[in-house]
Amino acid sequence: MRPAQPVEQVVGIDYYVSDADGIGGRLRVAPEDFRVHELERFSVEPVDADPGSYAYLVFRATLKSWDTNQFTKEVASRMGISRERLSWAGTKDKHAVTTQLFSIYDATPEELPEIPDADIEVLGRAGRGLQFGDLAGNEFSIRVRDAEHPENVPEITESLANFGGREGVVGVPNFFGHQRFGSQRPVSHEVGLAVVRGDWEDAVMAYVGNPADRERDQTREARQFVEETRDWKAALDDYPGYLGYERAMLHKLTENGGETPEHFREALETLPTNLQRLMVNAAQSYLFNKILSERLARGIPFDTAVAGDVVCFADTNAPGDLVLPDTDREQAVTKKRVDTINRHCERGRAFVTAPLIGTETEFADGEPGDIAREVLDAENLTREDFDLPGEFHSKGTRRAILLQTGLDVTDTTFTFSLPKGSYATVLLREYLKSDPNAM
Repeated sequence: MRPAQPVEQVVGIDYYVSDADGIGGRLRVAPEDFRVHELERFSVEPVDADPGSYAYLVFRATLKSWDTNQFTKEVASRMGISRERLSWAGTKDKHAVTTQLFSIYDATPEELPEIPDADIEVLGRAGRGLQFGDLAGNEFSIRVRDAEHPENVPEITESLANFGGREGVVGVPNFFGHQRFGSQRPVSHEVGLAVVRGDWEDAVMAYVGNPADRERDQTREARQFVEETRDWKAALDDYPGYLGYERAMLHKLTENGGETPEHFREALETLPTNLQRLMVNAAQSYLFNKILSERLARGIPFDTAVAGDVVCFADTNAPGDLVLPDTDREQAVTKKRVDTINRHCERGRAFVTAPLIGTETEFADGEPGDIAREVLDAENLTREDFDLPGEFHSKGTRRAILLQTGLDVTDTTFTFSLPKGSYATVLLREYLKSDPNAM
């Protein structure tokens, strides 16, 4: 185990599992270097099914260099409809070639526009729209270019195989990756933590202000002006047009005066509903990362349970060889049950979990529960703080702490599959061991 990069520690990722030096190199030199294909899990009727009963058109899109939110915004704009009529199962990387499902309410195949760098295939109709998480996982094929020490791959793989605890797989802590929080400016968890604390002004300023060194000069100057002046109208006049979400917030603050907590909440609610949820989810993700980092620091295993842990069981309907934890099936681990549960863990049938903290979170017993409480206390938060209005509210859930996958490495091209919600870069960071922004 060795310390993580400083920029990773900002989002709660404090360590690498493997001690070996990294191979170096770069990701996403070209979009084709980073390919993602959804492992689909959504029922679709024929395209000529009754629109009255099946009001949602479902299509598969292969996108090159498209951010998911920006793609749906472009589709909606070209169709002249609200973006809220589109939905999807998971957000994908922009600097990649990605294949995923989308649904759109009350549309026909003929109405779908042609979009540059997007190959759209209509699949049929559905009785409901896609919801976030309506997929089994993702299959990845990722090329690392300019690797300086590819000879280190076997040693790293051996370390990860030992950590994974089962033959034929490698394992890493199931951290939320750096891009979960904003690749160039990781602030979404700062926004979310401020929301959970009820400080709406801090939340808005973390988003529209808060300049980052990696941003363009024009962007940094605009954010700095907001920080120093709180002059919403003047800031709006000079704010870059490509920062549409920030401009929408500034427009609302100009309109309502930007003085009271309610004014700042109204500004934050100009974000699309999925991004409102994402902010609080990012705060939960940060806390989860801190819990995993502390478990690593204390030397508590990830592949087997200790007394007090909460485990979930495998989804027996997962496609192919995908290892898919089912957090709807949970069990507390007592001292009497540790050996029995761990036999299930060793066979890939059970997985240790940690909380994504919300209003209905039940903490584990023993040391695992102590860790979660201490992480929450360090941020001056309680479970009840997540009882928030509208899209910001979160009941919480649990998530497996160990990410396991089969892995093929050929000429520094890594091919593997991960369950939904897990990050390819969390595996690759162990191999590259470099600043995630440089990757």
